[in-house]
Amino acid sequence: MASKTPVSMARTYRDIGSFWDEHDSTESGEQTEVEFNVHIESQRRYYPVDGQLCQKIREAAKKRGVSEETLLNLWVQEKILQSEATTSA
Repeated sequence: MASKTPVSMARTYRDIGSFWDEHDSTESGEQTEVEFNVHIESQRRYYPVDGQLCQKIREAAKKRGVSEETLLNLWVQEKILQSEATTSA
């Protein structure tokens, strides 16, 4: 190895491994406070679907080259938009 690590002062990867097997990162240096945002993209809800309908959904998704989940989300979104258009007209 070309240089020593600042914390362990080890000269080999094996020594670095041994050092961290025996020590904890909280033992050295100051703890830096961090801040970060978490963006959860979606939540899942499960709805029962009739068995025969499931088979038709599976076939339709396969035919379109998308997952069943994607197909159902597209269809439901489409129906909601249609419903909103007719109720606001």
